[in-house]
Amino acid sequence: MKKADIGVIGLAVMGENLVMNMESKGFTVAVFNRTVSRVTDFVEGRAKGKNILGAATLAEFVGLLKKPRKVLLMVKAGQPVDDFINLLLPYLETGDIIMDGGNSHYPDTARRVAYVESRGLKYIGTGVSGGEEGALKGPSIMPGGSPSAWEHVKPILQGIAAQVDGQPCCDWVGEGGAGHFVKMVHNGIEYGDMQLISEVYHIMREVLRMTPDEMASVFAEWDKGELKSYLIEITADILKTKDEDGSPLIDKILDAAGQKGTGKWTAQTALDEGVPLTLITEAVFARALSSDKEGRVAASKVLRYTGDARVPDREKLIDQLRQALYAAKIVSYTQGYLLMRAAARTYKWNLNYGGIAMMWRGGCIIRSVFLGKIKEAFDKDPALENLMLDAFFTGEVTRAQAAWREVCATAVLHGIPAPALTSGLAFFDGIRTARLSANLLQAQRDYFGAHTYERTDAEGVFHTHWQD
Repeated sequence: MKKADIGVIGLAVMGENLVMNMESKGFTVAVFNRTVSRVTDFVEGRAKGKNILGAATLAEFVGLLKKPRKVLLMVKAGQPVDDFINLLLPYLETGDIIMDGGNSHYPDTARRVAYVESRGLKYIGTGVSGGEEGALKGPSIMPGGSPSAWEHVKPILQGIAAQVDGQPCCDWVGEGGAGHFVKMVHNGIEYGDMQLISEVYHIMREVLRMTPDEMASVFAEWDKGELKSYLIEITADILKTKDEDGSPLIDKILDAAGQKGTGKWTAQTALDEGVPLTLITEAVFARALSSDKEGRVAASKVLRYTGDARVPDREKLIDQLRQALYAAKIVSYTQGYLLMRAAARTYKWNLNYGGIAMMWRGGCIIRSVFLGKIKEAFDKDPALENLMLDAFFTGEVTRAQAAWREVCATAVLHGIPAPALTSGLAFFDGIRTARLSANLLQAQRDYFGAHTYERTDAEGVFHTHWQD
């Protein structure tokens, strides 16, 4: 009987497309789905004539796999992953490998690695980014977990990943939950990028009164320069798309954004690690605020804008928006890398920071020309803590900061909410300020709670009886 190189459980859009991707790269794939009719429909439909083997039961599915067996779970994150692990274990043997390609929370992945290894098997939690198109044509893949499993799955994962300059956008990340952690940070940066672009769009729409077609032309032009990226590219496409009646589709889409949790996890982890992930966290809060459409409509009838800001020069503001978006994007990545540094210390991961940027160059949602410069920065200084202290990024942010300040001021004066742009600028100003106002904050804490404080002119901790 013909044996499969790998098995995939879960035939939703991502699962199906990954299977088709694997088969197109020369791998034979076994498939299983809890709803068995989906297996039949897939094998007799889209996968007909392909090296794809359908199974009606888990026992049959496992029997179709070459040893060591490699099983990729493409099921909903959370309890379904644990359920399938426990369903699979009775059929697997020592040395077999279970992989989870969903958006699992990295502590869950770390727990599953330990559990599966305790049963004599190996486990990989891998982030997969790129959506359904990436899954089919080549995603960014971020695997981590049992190190000894990597040699067995490397040819498959690197074979199906996006390729940039002949290099796969997939490499080993680290032990435990490292792979899903890096994917989580990727998604956090994605939240930041999307919010920044949306704020720029909002300013164009409300301050400059630009039409969607006019904005599409600007974003298309920006996609030829330092902002070239997947998100800028699709923004131009979205803005020029028309509804059935010929009007801009964007104007008919409800202004209430949802989320699936990875952005929230990124913000929560930053709080746990004490990392000022301000821009990305504001992007998460912005989605939460947007979701209260009813509340915003009610408030808009009471809380009126009372400013009297003038309409700025169009061409000048458009160029300032480009620079502000670029500078704030640098901050977003800087914060993401600060979080990865902190977590690596906490969990004792040896992360390849330049390599992570390379994994993000193709296939994923945040892919951009920008990432090559991050790789160069870490090649020059592997111990680099703050990305903005690399000479290239220092120069870029310095050149853009005047325009960035003008954009933030314009948004504030016109009553346009720009939480990501402004919090990014506040982070930039905070990180470059040698003496902040936290000395007063420390004094206040000592005054009301006797929390003590440190001095600049003496060692140790001190307490003052302030009322005396």
